[in-house]
Amino acid sequence: MGRERGGAGAAHELVSPGRFSPPMPSVCGFELIPAIDLLEGRCVRLSQGRYDAATVYSDDPGAVAARFAAHPIRHLHVVDLDGARTGRPGNREAIQAILTAAPGVSVQLGGGLRSLAAVEDAFGLGVDRVVFGTVAVREPALLRECARRYPGRVVVGIDAREGRVSVEGWTEMSELSALELAREFEDAGVAAIVYTDIARDGMLVGPNLEATAALAETVALPVLASGGVSSMDDLRRAAELKKRGVAGIIVGRALYTGALELGRALEIIACC
Repeated sequence: MGRERGGAGAAHELVSPGRFSPPMPSVCGFELIPAIDLLEGRCVRLSQGRYDAATVYSDDPGAVAARFAAHPIRHLHVVDLDGARTGRPGNREAIQAILTAAPGVSVQLGGGLRSLAAVEDAFGLGVDRVVFGTVAVREPALLRECARRYPGRVVVGIDAREGRVSVEGWTEMSELSALELAREFEDAGVAAIVYTDIARDGMLVGPNLEATAALAETVALPVLASGGVSSMDDLRRAAELKKRGVAGIIVGRALYTGALELGRALEIIACC
């Protein structure tokens, strides 16, 4: 889906521009990953996974990516919301714009990746890692095959509501618990787990750090927290959980609203 013109000005307001620095690991080994969610070619954020509660922040995903990449980040977390809902990858032009605008940053992409062909196409575009959500529940054999073919480039996305895993772009609930799903792929060779508490996602009420840490303590995989970050205090508390296995945190809405300034946030976690 194509990007609409005329939104670049809005993107300039999201993150303070700066001189590009090569990506580097956090001093403390804890990583902050900015998120870009795409819906019909635009940068948006959903509230609690509701497509009817989307806030549009920019019509120019490439400009947003460039401003994030002006800071020393290692990864961008990109979600194709159209793909997640339909099961077919979308937003190709917007994804390509992000990759072009942030050449020194590793992009991990999730949403609508339901086949090996879709994964190969994403890698062909220049994506470094793919995130499987629905496939982890519906077709675990496919996830294992992709992890075997592309070691270290597959991430398991566990989106949960009240402990139960949600699928199909957060529109359906499964019977699996987050812990059950994480344990199923502990030996599959995946790079990491992204754990999102849907009830907190996009709400700026603070992430579910205790549930994230409990999951990280139970599996021998890096776990990334996601959903609800609203303040520097949230970041400090998350970074303190590195000793319990939490490897980083994905931040979306707070960077768009100005609740968090990316440069300062990176300084904070480097000192934790």
